[in-house]
Amino acid sequence: MPTTEQLKTFFRICVQASNLLRNIELTRYDTRTQRIFVLVGNEIQVEILSNGEEIIQ
Repeated sequence: MPTTEQLKTFFRICVQASNLLRNIELTRYDTRTQRIFVLVGNEIQVEILSNGEEIIQ
């Protein structure tokens, strides 16, 4: 189950992508690592750690 911090960050990422008119192509919660992965468009990958910190690649 995602943490509250992860969900807040996920929501913020989704709003930012929407404001930039970017599609969210894929979202996934990995139960093994407890991380959320988001693919924005075809090139922006976001990983959200359990503490809500985001890693953008």
